[in-house]
Amino acid sequence: MKLTVKKWNGNTPFTGQPPEIADTCRNTGRAGVDIIYFMNTINFFTVTILMAGMAALTVSCDTASDDEPFTGAANEIRLMTLNPGHFHAALVQKNMLEVVHPTVYIYAPGGADLDLHMERIKAFNSRSENPTSWESEIYTGPDYLDRMLEEQPGNVMVTAGNNRLKTEYIKQAVDNGIHVLSDKPMAVDSEGWNLLTEAFDIAEERDVLLYDIMTERYEITSMLQRELAKRENLFGRLSTGSPDEPAIVKESVHHLFKTVSGQTLRRPPWYFDVDQQGEGIVDVTTHLVDLSMWAAFPDEIIDHREDVRMLEADRWPTVLTKEQFSRITGMDSFPDYLQDRLVDGELHYYSNGEMTYTLKGHHARVSVQWNYEAPPGSGDTHFSVLKGSRVDLVIRQGPEQDFRSTLYVEPKENSDMSEIETAVITVVRDLQDRFPGLDHEATENGWKLLIPGEFYRGHEAHFGKVAETYFSYLAGGSLPEWEVPNMITKYYITTRARELAL
Repeated sequence: MKLTVKKWNGNTPFTGQPPEIADTCRNTGRAGVDIIYFMNTINFFTVTILMAGMAALTVSCDTASDDEPFTGAANEIRLMTLNPGHFHAALVQKNMLEVVHPTVYIYAPGGADLDLHMERIKAFNSRSENPTSWESEIYTGPDYLDRMLEEQPGNVMVTAGNNRLKTEYIKQAVDNGIHVLSDKPMAVDSEGWNLLTEAFDIAEERDVLLYDIMTERYEITSMLQRELAKRENLFGRLSTGSPDEPAIVKESVHHLFKTVSGQTLRRPPWYFDVDQQGEGIVDVTTHLVDLSMWAAFPDEIIDHREDVRMLEADRWPTVLTKEQFSRITGMDSFPDYLQDRLVDGELHYYSNGEMTYTLKGHHARVSVQWNYEAPPGSGDTHFSVLKGSRVDLVIRQGPEQDFRSTLYVEPKENSDMSEIETAVITVVRDLQDRFPGLDHEATENGWKLLIPGEFYRGHEAHFGKVAETYFSYLAGGSLPEWEVPNMITKYYITTRARELAL
């Protein structure tokens, strides 16, 4: 016979009307499920008969088995959000996708982080333009992780929050056969990196996909820089560079006080505790290290044991007054766990870092700077260079560009300018099918790409693109072969840089 069971919330009293049933359906990657029968009016003999007949039951649960392959069908992805403490957890839900079920299951300890997360989801649901219609099923309690692993009402866990806990969350999830879409960073120190590599090994054994949210791959100038670097007739070959003049440069400037989705971004106070959030050298640098590999060595495996050599690293603090801290967090004073980070009453927050390393013999430099607030009319900025034997591909985002990311093609000295210009024209024409309206114009040092405004979708919109890509990988059953080794290498670089800088 077929028995359909409902999940018991652990609180509903039994009435004594048999059969009252609660399930412990678990997607553990094994065939079958465990069932517990709860009855008020049963004896040992009855229990014996029930258990003896268990093999004859076919059980249907709300949660599908992990053995069922993804197909890309509507509502197939069921999200579980674990302990959302960063606004990136909400941005995964900024827009709805047909493949994602509208009910999202949230497991958290409760408190201010969860309240802020729910405010963001509510704002998405109530906005006037293209509102979402998410429904949230929330469990709060100190056992939130165990509860999620036990119940598993979804098949993909989203985690974006306290980085001290995140790597363990990831390992526990994949160990229980759950696919994971994680915000960066997935590891903030060498101990975490070791645990993360274990998680990737387990994910491979369990046939689940573990993936981090690399939004900067969907920024238009980064995409075009990567495409132009592939064209040897234009770019030539990647230069070797040197520690002082690296061939790959990735720099970014960010701001602690900012606006997201039209609202002042409220950061939790633990965000400023490097023991919980991680230092800047292992946080935003994750994106930059990722881009250094993704753009310069597209679709290539970068092995941390053979292809990477760490050279040097440094870190330094952003200093915040109590008033600035209060404006960002809403707290009137610094919490106890930050008291030992205060110097003359001001917080020294180690959010800045720089590292130099080599990738397959080519020198790279990555740096990140966090300021308190952007000057009027500006915002976060990105600077990037890929140096080729024929041209340099340079991304600038300063006042001269009206703080809009802009890609330049700058020929080397003694280059044949007419030959390079012909290559630019050819490449731009070839890319117009993917990027309609793309054009170029001459500058004093070469050419500037003219990118139509609709391709500047903004940081928040990139989360949806990452999710779409990840869900397509689920439907295909695997990640590209270079993704996992390169994720391992990426976090090797950031965590080793932290060790060098201490």
